[in-house]
Amino acid sequence: MLLNSEYLKDIFARGLAYNDYLATGTDDQRQRWEAVYNAAHITAEQKKLLEGFVRQMNVLVVSGIWCGDCVEQCPLLERIAQTGNKINLRFIDRDSNSKLSENLIINAGKRVPVAVFMAEDFALCSWYGDRSLTRYRRLAQRQLSPACSTGLFVPDEQELALTMTDWMNEFERIQLMLRLSTRLRQKHQD
Repeated sequence: MLLNSEYLKDIFARGLAYNDYLATGTDDQRQRWEAVYNAAHITAEQKKLLEGFVRQMNVLVVSGIWCGDCVEQCPLLERIAQTGNKINLRFIDRDSNSKLSENLIINAGKRVPVAVFMAEDFALCSWYGDRSLTRYRRLAQRQLSPACSTGLFVPDEQELALTMTDWMNEFERIQLMLRLSTRLRQKHQD
Protein backbone atom coordinates (compact mmCIF):
# COMPACT_ATOMS: atom_id res chain seq x y z
CA MET A 1 0.00 0.00 0.00
CA LEU A 2 1.24 3.45 -0.84
CA LEU A 3 1.13 6.28 1.64
CA ASN A 4 -0.81 8.53 -0.71
CA SER A 5 -2.36 11.82 0.36
CA GLU A 6 -5.93 10.47 0.43
CA TYR A 7 -4.98 7.65 2.79
CA LEU A 8 -2.85 9.94 4.96
CA LYS A 9 -5.62 12.54 5.17
CA ASP A 10 -8.07 9.87 6.29
CA ILE A 11 -5.77 8.38 8.92
CA PHE A 12 -4.78 11.87 10.13
CA ALA A 13 -8.46 12.71 10.65
CA ARG A 14 -8.67 9.72 13.00
CA GLY A 15 -5.66 10.89 14.98
CA LEU A 16 -6.08 12.45 18.38
CA ALA A 17 -4.85 15.73 19.79
CA TYR A 18 -2.22 15.31 22.51
CA ASN A 19 -4.53 15.57 25.55
CA ASP A 20 -7.13 13.31 23.95
CA TYR A 21 -4.42 10.77 23.22
CA LEU A 22 -3.19 10.92 26.83
CA ALA A 23 -6.74 10.31 28.01
CA THR A 24 -6.54 6.84 26.42
CA GLY A 25 -3.87 5.80 28.93
CA THR A 26 -3.86 4.85 32.58
CA ASP A 27 -3.27 7.42 35.32
CA ASP A 28 0.31 6.18 35.68
CA GLN A 29 0.98 6.48 31.95
CA ARG A 30 -0.49 10.00 31.81
CA GLN A 31 1.63 11.07 34.78
CA ARG A 32 4.82 9.87 33.06
CA TRP A 33 4.00 11.78 29.87
CA GLU A 34 3.04 14.89 31.87
CA ALA A 35 6.30 14.79 33.86
CA VAL A 36 8.35 14.87 30.65
CA TYR A 37 6.10 17.54 29.13
CA ASN A 38 6.58 19.73 32.22
CA ALA A 39 10.35 19.25 32.12
CA ALA A 40 10.65 19.99 28.38
CA HIS A 41 11.38 23.54 27.27
CA ILE A 42 11.65 25.43 24.02
CA THR A 43 14.55 27.91 23.90
CA ALA A 44 14.05 31.49 22.75
CA GLU A 45 15.93 30.67 19.54
CA GLN A 46 13.74 27.62 18.88
CA LYS A 47 10.61 29.68 19.57
CA LYS A 48 11.71 32.31 17.07
CA LEU A 49 12.38 29.61 14.47
CA LEU A 50 8.96 27.99 14.97
CA GLU A 51 7.16 31.31 14.85
CA GLY A 52 8.85 31.97 11.51
CA PHE A 53 7.38 28.90 9.84
CA VAL A 54 5.37 29.87 6.75
CA ARG A 55 3.95 26.57 5.51
CA GLN A 56 1.34 24.51 7.30
CA MET A 57 2.51 20.99 8.07
CA ASN A 58 0.54 18.01 9.30
CA VAL A 59 2.38 15.62 11.59
CA LEU A 60 0.95 12.27 12.60
CA VAL A 61 2.78 10.46 15.38
CA VAL A 62 2.39 6.70 15.47
CA SER A 63 2.87 5.92 19.12
CA GLY A 64 2.15 3.71 22.06
CA ILE A 65 0.96 5.30 25.30
CA TRP A 66 2.78 2.43 27.05
CA CYS A 67 6.12 2.98 25.28
CA GLY A 68 9.11 4.37 27.19
CA ASP A 69 10.62 5.97 24.08
CA CYS A 70 7.26 7.63 23.36
CA VAL A 71 7.08 8.92 26.94
CA GLU A 72 10.50 10.52 26.51
CA GLN A 73 9.93 12.06 23.05
CA CYS A 74 6.24 12.67 22.27
CA PRO A 75 5.76 15.37 24.92
CA LEU A 76 8.59 17.26 23.19
CA LEU A 77 6.67 17.08 19.92
CA GLU A 78 3.65 18.59 21.65
CA ARG A 79 5.82 21.44 22.98
CA ILE A 80 7.09 22.08 19.45
CA ALA A 81 3.59 22.04 17.95
CA GLN A 82 2.18 24.33 20.63
CA THR A 83 4.92 26.86 20.05
CA GLY A 84 4.60 26.96 16.27
CA ASN A 85 1.38 28.08 14.64
CA LYS A 86 1.93 26.09 11.44
CA ILE A 87 2.08 22.58 12.92
CA ASN A 88 -1.02 20.43 13.10
CA LEU A 89 -0.06 17.49 15.34
CA ARG A 90 -2.03 14.29 15.93
CA PHE A 91 -1.30 10.98 17.64
CA ILE A 92 -2.45 7.51 16.70
CA ASP A 93 -1.93 4.17 18.42
CA ARG A 94 0.39 1.83 16.55
CA ASP A 95 -1.34 -1.37 17.62
CA SER A 96 -4.80 -0.13 16.62
CA ASN A 97 -3.54 0.92 13.19
CA SER A 98 -1.55 -2.03 11.93
CA LYS A 99 -2.15 -1.16 8.26
CA LEU A 100 -0.31 2.15 8.71
CA SER A 101 2.38 0.62 10.95
CA GLU A 102 3.16 -2.01 8.33
CA ASN A 103 4.07 0.80 5.95
CA LEU A 104 6.39 2.49 8.42
CA ILE A 105 8.75 -0.38 9.17
CA ILE A 106 12.14 0.70 10.51
CA ASN A 107 14.94 -1.85 10.80
CA ALA A 108 12.44 -4.66 10.15
CA GLY A 109 10.17 -3.64 13.03
CA LYS A 110 7.07 -1.64 13.89
CA ARG A 111 8.86 1.01 15.91
CA VAL A 112 7.40 3.87 17.92
CA PRO A 113 7.33 6.78 17.99
CA VAL A 114 7.35 7.49 14.29
CA ALA A 115 6.40 10.98 13.13
CA VAL A 116 4.89 11.13 9.64
CA PHE A 117 5.46 14.60 8.17
CA MET A 118 3.00 15.80 5.53
CA ALA A 119 2.37 18.97 3.57
CA GLU A 120 -0.81 21.02 3.98
CA ASP A 121 -2.49 18.80 1.36
CA PHE A 122 -1.29 15.63 3.11
CA ALA A 123 1.39 14.85 0.56
CA LEU A 124 4.00 12.69 2.30
CA CYS A 125 7.25 14.52 3.02
CA SER A 126 9.06 12.11 5.32
CA TRP A 127 8.84 9.98 8.41
CA TYR A 128 11.21 10.06 11.33
CA GLY A 129 11.63 7.80 14.32
CA ASP A 130 11.97 5.67 16.43
CA ARG A 131 14.60 7.42 18.46
CA SER A 132 16.51 10.59 17.77
CA LEU A 133 20.30 10.54 17.56
CA THR A 134 20.58 11.89 21.11
CA ARG A 135 18.33 9.12 22.43
CA TYR A 136 20.45 6.48 20.69
CA ARG A 137 23.66 8.01 22.02
CA ARG A 138 22.32 8.10 25.59
CA LEU A 139 21.03 4.57 25.45
CA ALA A 140 24.35 3.34 24.01
CA GLN A 141 26.20 5.06 26.85
CA ARG A 142 24.01 3.38 29.44
CA GLN A 143 23.74 -0.04 27.91
CA LEU A 144 24.40 -1.93 24.75
CA SER A 145 21.58 -4.43 25.09
CA PRO A 146 18.14 -4.92 23.57
CA ALA A 147 16.40 -3.51 26.66
CA CYS A 148 13.93 -0.69 26.07
CA SER A 149 13.70 2.48 28.07
CA THR A 150 10.92 2.19 30.62
CA GLY A 151 9.95 5.85 30.73
CA LEU A 152 9.85 5.56 34.52
CA PHE A 153 12.23 8.47 34.97
CA VAL A 154 12.30 11.84 33.28
CA PRO A 155 15.48 12.20 31.21
CA ASP A 156 17.97 14.69 32.61
CA GLU A 157 17.82 18.32 31.48
CA GLN A 158 20.70 17.98 29.02
CA GLU A 159 19.24 14.90 27.35
CA LEU A 160 15.84 16.57 27.02
CA ALA A 161 17.41 19.68 25.50
CA LEU A 162 19.48 17.68 23.02
CA THR A 163 16.54 15.47 22.07
CA MET A 164 14.42 18.58 21.59
CA THR A 165 17.13 19.91 19.25
CA ASP A 166 17.10 16.64 17.26
CA TRP A 167 13.35 16.92 16.74
CA MET A 168 13.52 20.66 16.05
CA ASN A 169 16.05 19.95 13.31
CA GLU A 170 13.63 17.55 11.65
CA PHE A 171 10.72 19.99 11.89
CA GLU A 172 12.92 22.71 10.40
CA ARG A 173 14.08 20.39 7.61
CA ILE A 174 10.48 19.63 6.65
CA GLN A 175 9.50 23.30 6.86
CA LEU A 176 12.33 24.19 4.50
CA MET A 177 11.28 21.37 2.18
CA LEU A 178 7.75 22.78 2.12
CA ARG A 179 8.91 26.38 1.80
CA LEU A 180 11.17 25.58 -1.15
CA SER A 181 8.71 23.23 -2.88
CA THR A 182 8.09 24.41 -6.43
CA ARG A 183 4.47 23.23 -6.38
CA LEU A 184 3.72 24.99 -3.09
CA ARG A 185 5.53 28.17 -4.14
CA GLN A 186 3.39 28.23 -7.28
CA LYS A 187 0.24 27.57 -5.28
CA HIS A 188 1.00 30.33 -2.76
CA GLN A 189 2.62 32.60 -5.36
CA ASP A 190 5.70 33.16 -3.25
